[in-house]
Amino acid sequence: MRIIADHIKASVFIIADRIIPSNSEQGYVLRRLIRRAVRYGRELGIKNFISKVAEPIFEIYEDYGHLLQNKEQILKELEKEEEKFNKTLEKGMRIFEKISENKDKIKGKDVFLLYQSYGFPIEITKELAKEKGIIIDEEGFQQELQKHQKLSQTASAGKFKSGLADNKEATTKLHTATHLLLQALKIVLKDENIIQKGSNITAERLRLDFNFDRKLTEEEIKEVEDLVNAQIQASCEVTREEMSLEEAKKKGATGIFENKYGDVVSVYSIGDFSKEICAGPHVKNTCELGTFKIKKQESSSAGVRRIKAVLE
Repeated sequence: MRIIADHIKASVFIIADRIIPSNSEQGYVLRRLIRRAVRYGRELGIKNFISKVAEPIFEIYEDYGHLLQNKEQILKELEKEEEKFNKTLEKGMRIFEKISENKDKIKGKDVFLLYQSYGFPIEITKELAKEKGIIIDEEGFQQELQKHQKLSQTASAGKFKSGLADNKEATTKLHTATHLLLQALKIVLKDENIIQKGSNITAERLRLDFNFDRKLTEEEIKEVEDLVNAQIQASCEVTREEMSLEEAKKKGATGIFENKYGDVVSVYSIGDFSKEICAGPHVKNTCELGTFKIKKQESSSAGVRRIKAVLE
């Protein structure tokens, strides 16, 4: 319990410091502290406890004016982080049990999957592995992490042509959601000829233009949302393969602006639901995305509709 209290105390001060100087770089440390506290709490059989444990901290450090002044905001952020991690923890633990079953070592790729898709810091995976008397491939994990960072650097250099404004985590998530949206539109509107006519994706929202000659009904909008959210809840793995353009077509991959593709293309598959030629980047698993919500539909031009959507 002492470890939990120390983690939460540190989290309170980090959030307070972020509110004053707006230091976003502390976010990673904050998430690690809260997630470790949540895991220790679950071992003790307690849930949704962080804000309650945090309450006495404001009394103990009452001389710290910025704590009391921002108490409500700090508690809300603690609750938000705890709720966010709880949503993925159950799935992550199931994945951990699966990848560690009858093993004496966990592969680096699997450790990275837990890190990237379920928000497990490597320290938590190491602790879980140690409890089972197994080790993890840390070197393999670092190699996967470096590959991911290299892709992110490429994105920030402007080499991705997928309509992304930047390489932020939120933008990447919305990019994957855009693939799900496009396929859902084809299914709900019963039109395999629907293609992407343009996209613009920021950290706040996605915008997709597609060929269709009428306004979608409220029922159709709801069906599209439900279909996308079903794929998110199904925790579909997102995989990338490199192949020739011809091979990609034979495998049923869809794409646009074919004259811009090189001899070798990247094909991103989202479970069995979507397969598109794309330059990336994408999340590793749809469980990272949250809840998909269409905010607006409008006409972009003659025969082209535009949808704006968010992840909540």
